[in-house]
Amino acid sequence: MFERFSEGLAALTREHRRRHRRIVQSSQQPHLTVDGVAKLSFCSNDYLGLAAHPALAAAACEALSASGLGTGASHLVSGHHLWHERLEEALASWLGRPCLTFATGYTASVGIIPALVDRADAIFMDKLNHASLNDGCLLSRASTHRFRHNDTEHLRQLLEKSDARQKLIVVDGIFSMDGDMTPLPAILALAEAFDAWIYLDDAHGIGVLGEQGRGTASHFGLHNHPRLIQLVTFGKAAGSQGAAVCAEPVVIDWLMHHARSHIFTTAAPALLAASLCASIDIMQQADDRRAHLQALIARWQEGSRGLPWAALPSQTPIQGLVIGSNEDTLALANALWQDGIWVPAIRPPTVPEGTARLRISLSASHTLADVDELLVSLTRIAQSHPTQASMA
Repeated sequence: MFERFSEGLAALTREHRRRHRRIVQSSQQPHLTVDGVAKLSFCSNDYLGLAAHPALAAAACEALSASGLGTGASHLVSGHHLWHERLEEALASWLGRPCLTFATGYTASVGIIPALVDRADAIFMDKLNHASLNDGCLLSRASTHRFRHNDTEHLRQLLEKSDARQKLIVVDGIFSMDGDMTPLPAILALAEAFDAWIYLDDAHGIGVLGEQGRGTASHFGLHNHPRLIQLVTFGKAAGSQGAAVCAEPVVIDWLMHHARSHIFTTAAPALLAASLCASIDIMQQADDRRAHLQALIARWQEGSRGLPWAALPSQTPIQGLVIGSNEDTLALANALWQDGIWVPAIRPPTVPEGTARLRISLSASHTLADVDELLVSLTRIAQSHPTQASMA
């Protein structure tokens, strides 16, 4: 076993795919200390800049003093605290339907999807879905069919051929590496035509898109359609930790009894639920933050047109700069690091072979000057390393 693992790790090194963790030594914000050095960060999914918001910290501290740290058991035994109940009530008030909370987005999907479908059913999944969705689909034991990314005609063909008892379409609201949105109106029309349900992972859409930040479905005017099961996560725009699923009452009741990752795990600390109640209040009223985020996106999109690498046409906080090879992507990320800017190099298997990229995450806590600093640095690197730039 040790020999096999050592050989595999050596192969990752040769392929420029070996990962190394950096150590953040300050609160999560654009200007932070990492590995002992000050950096301008474009790594965080803290889209609304709430991760270091004093209201969230104050709510967590107050709850910690009153409730302690651990919850002691799962929600269905004795771990469901008053703050968990308040969180689900706040979510229902904001999103308009009952919700069920989970410790993380990953554990939510690997519990929810197998609770919705089984061997008699069929899943239709976008090829660029997040790994948590893929794992949840595999655990369900339903027959799985992958359609080409955002290709609704391919999805239609697959649905047409299926005679499964129940059909579940599984998609991201915003795709985590390309930053593009799922064509939800067209997918919902297909769900209606073929009597399918939609599991929408809105991890990157909640707080960012739609009226009062209600997410991707709201952005398209489809909020709370009965065929939609919406997953929202709290480690991104909400600035905290955890997840919840929002759906029709009968679905939530079913999941509370059948989603194993809700039933068989200790409930998250009550202080996190308290922080999220504060976060929800802010997100509902954060139109100014969302407007500033759109200004940052526009600034990046305009400025990146002159770069020799391919900037993906995203209108969301996730901005991809496709370099191509793993080696060149790492070299560009390292050059930015030397300039005091931290941008992650994303390589296979997270993205397809030959599409390694920089993943630039924008936050409402960034300034236009921060984006300009990144653009100036990229332009200087391109001019000083013309060979690397010409390979893009």
